[in-house]
Amino acid sequence: MNILLVEDSDKLRRSLRIGLVGLGFAVDEASDGADGLAMALADEYDVIILDLMLPSVDGLSILKTLRTHNKQSKVLILSAKDQIHDRIDGLFTGADDYMTKPFSFDELHARIIALTRRGELLRASNIITINDFVVDLQAKVFSYKNQSIELTPTEYKITECLFINKERVVSAEKMGEYIVGKYDAINKNSLEAHISSIRKKLKPLLATFPVKNKRGFGYIATQD
Repeated sequence: MNILLVEDSDKLRRSLRIGLVGLGFAVDEASDGADGLAMALADEYDVIILDLMLPSVDGLSILKTLRTHNKQSKVLILSAKDQIHDRIDGLFTGADDYMTKPFSFDELHARIIALTRRGELLRASNIITINDFVVDLQAKVFSYKNQSIELTPTEYKITECLFINKERVVSAEKMGEYIVGKYDAINKNSLEAHISSIRKKLKPLLATFPVKNKRGFGYIATQD
C-alpha cells in the first residue's frame, strides 16, 4: 500500500514514517503543502494522511484540488483542529476520515486499513446504470443520458452508495457511515437536504432521481 504523508512537523512526520514503514507500507512524505499537492496529483496513492495547517497551501485547499481532479486516493485528515465544525468542513470537502491530535498510532493504523476496505459493497463493475443514469465508480462521475451532472463530494457519495446497493434499502445510518465514516455521523435531515439538492440539479434535464424514501427504513435506488 502506498501512502503519502503531508505533515509540516518534522518530528511527527519522521515518527509516523518509521511506524508506517515498519508495518510494511511504502511511504512518501512532504512537509510543505505545495509539494504535497504536486506529489498527490502526480502519483496514485492508496491513502493520503493530510495535515490541515501547512505552509504554502493549506490542507483543505489540497483536498478540494484533489477531488476536482477526480483523484481516487483515500484522504485521512490528521489535524490539531479538533472543533466539530473543522471535522464537518473536512469531511464535506471530500475527506474519507478525520483524526485529531494527539492520537493513538494503533488507531491510525486501524483507520488506514478500514479506509482501504470501505466502499467495496457489491462493486462488481466500475459502471452502474439505473434507467438513463450512470455512475462511473472509477471516474467518480454521475451522468444522465451521457450528460455529466455536477455534484458536491457529499452528493456524489450519496448517489454512489445508493447505486452500488441498487434495489436494496439502505438505512440512513449505513449511508452516513459510507459518507463520513463509522466514527462520525450525518443526520437524516442533512441526508434529505442533499438528496433534495440532487433532485433540483436534475430538473433542468427533465430527469427524476431514481431514489425513493422508504419511511422508517431508509432509501432505495430502483429502476422504473
